Amino acid sequence: MHGFWLTILIGLLAWTGARAEPVVPTQVRLASEVWEDDTEADGTGLAWDILRQVFEPAGVELVIQSVPYTRSIGLVQRGQADAWVGSYKDEIDQGVVYPRWHYDADRISALGLAERPAPTLASIGATQLVWMRGYAFQRYLPNLTRYREVQRDSDILQMLQYRRADFFLDAHDELEVLLGRAAEPARFRLTPLTRLPLYLGFADTSRGRALAALFDRRMDELVRRGSLRPVFKHWQQPYPFD
Repeated sequence: MHGFWLTILIGLLAWTGARAEPVVPTQVRLASEVWEDDTEADGTGLAWDILRQVFEPAGVELVIQSVPYTRSIGLVQRGQADAWVGSYKDEIDQGVVYPRWHYDADRISALGLAERPAPTLASIGATQLVWMRGYAFQRYLPNLTRYREVQRDSDILQMLQYRRADFFLDAHDELEVLLGRAAEPARFRLTPLTRLPLYLGFADTSRGRALAALFDRRMDELVRRGSLRPVFKHWQQPYPFD
């Protein structure tokens, strides 16, 4: 009889362990704003190439949806997407799971008039700043107290010219695109400030947690092997894992 009950106990433990092991979906639904050469709507770009390397060898297909940044967060919080692309660590507090690994890093720079003194990470907190809604730079850069968020960047150059703001903060590549639209680009200057790691923000669901765990396991392997270096080289971007 002891052997019978021991067999039952082992079976129950095995069943409990099997239930605790999350089932990885065959698709990962990713929402992202369209960023040039990074998350293009047609599925091309650095971030999409990185995430294909992460998920597809594990049998998980990428399904992408191009939406504004704040909407991408809402889709994840409502469970209508599994993760959004381009989050900073712990940017959102509720309904989100962050993995251990980042997938890239933003080069954060300041765009301002060339006639102004170039800012530094230590001095920029004393200036009037503006950035895109949802980016929450005040969490990651020191002593930022004078700032406001805008819905779109189409009026930024005019705001700077009319001194309604001192500097506009964004990823360096995005600022270069914006500066390329200026009638007189020589009037402005780009000043690098820092680098911020970029994460996927996963839905706080069993599906999202399973995908986040898979993401970390795959990134452990890819970074250890250096498998992502050719992807960054192809897109002429700095490798963020050294």
